[in-house]
Amino acid sequence: MREIVFDTETTGLEFKNDRVIEIGGIELLNHFPTGRSFHVYINPGDRRVHPDALAVHGITDEFLKDKPTFDQIVDEMLEFFDGARWVAHNATFDMSFINAEFERLRRPPVPGELVVDTLALARRKHPMGPNSLDALCRRYGIDNSHRTKHGALLDSELLAEVYIEMLGGRQAAFGLMPVEEGRARGGEEIEVIDVSYERPRALPPRISASEREGHVALVARLGEKAIWAKYN
Repeated sequence: MREIVFDTETTGLEFKNDRVIEIGGIELLNHFPTGRSFHVYINPGDRRVHPDALAVHGITDEFLKDKPTFDQIVDEMLEFFDGARWVAHNATFDMSFINAEFERLRRPPVPGELVVDTLALARRKHPMGPNSLDALCRRYGIDNSHRTKHGALLDSELLAEVYIEMLGGRQAAFGLMPVEEGRARGGEEIEVIDVSYERPRALPPRISASEREGHVALVARLGEKAIWAKYN
């Protein structure tokens, strides 16, 4: 199973008017990182970065001036995401912006069944919270000390680690790897580890027929005594 753990940064909070300005994604294959990633900054056109958003991610209008527009990166992005599930923290936010960008280009939205919301998963697993990305990093012992501001690629890398831990950790990821010699993807060979084994069969009983008959008789006598003690 192929998944892309991704994050976006935007000019503000209103998906109908604000724009996506950064997308980062990490590829997982059967819940194991492959080393492939996607990252791009995007020119939002005439939409300015809101001061509150700037305080969160630090991406300025000046920095975005020479970056490609969304219509210039959309094909490369869709090629990277093609055939994969879209995994995001608070996915409703990210997908509303992504689908709004697609609508502007008359592209179909991402089907909801392809989207995994790790925030919803965390709330089911840890109902008492907190379940922010920083809180989950602390819970699972993931170093996020270098996260001074939000960034789409960095947040995707951290979220990928959190997501794997929420699913049972790296041991679970190894157990889900397909049994193959290897898989070529993106020009790099991925070593696949075979952790399958055959469950041992139970040994046959080593008692004689006469011993078995004696055991059955003993159980029957004990059963009669137990019944007698219960009702008398």
